[in-house]
Amino acid sequence: MHIGKEYLFVDGYNIINSWDELQKMAESSIEGARQELIDIMIEYQSYRDINLIVVFDAYKVKGTTLRKEKYGRLEVIFTKENETADTYIERRLDEIGRIKKVTVATSDGMLQQMILSRGGLRLSAREFYHLVKDTEIEIERKRKKISQNSINYRGTLDTGTLDKLRKLIEDEGQKKKKDNNGQAP
Repeated sequence: MHIGKEYLFVDGYNIINSWDELQKMAESSIEGARQELIDIMIEYQSYRDINLIVVFDAYKVKGTTLRKEKYGRLEVIFTKENETADTYIERRLDEIGRIKKVTVATSDGMLQQMILSRGGLRLSAREFYHLVKDTEIEIERKRKKISQNSINYRGTLDTGTLDKLRKLIEDEGQKKKKDNNGQAP
């Protein structure tokens, strides 16, 4: 985790059950819906540059222990037996304290009250959905702008320089893909 940065906790199953497309996906594959949420959060976390922790309940699964997975800088938590996402988030809020900016994305009323009482901020599942969608639009706008700028430079750069740029971009893409593949379980 990056010290000094904002923290965002996401109540994983609460979000899955609140976002229509994830809820529909979960009807046929809860694993698929979980992975889709994780993929969305990877992009969101990367763009917003925050400490993002997605918490999934495993409290009803006998014999489970706390499991942490890392996807780049995104942290995914599966709680241990008899521990809800709410309990895990509450404990982490105690550890972080009131010094840091902490937000929790959930529509769970009890968890929202607890967050507010500890000086944190809350985002309902609907508010978080719109924030994520706005971020996706912003990312796409920037990609188009970068692409357009790339096209504009083609006329001003000689062929050798363009070839070097293409190679550099390709090498970075391969490095990033390799880094991401190395991080994912």
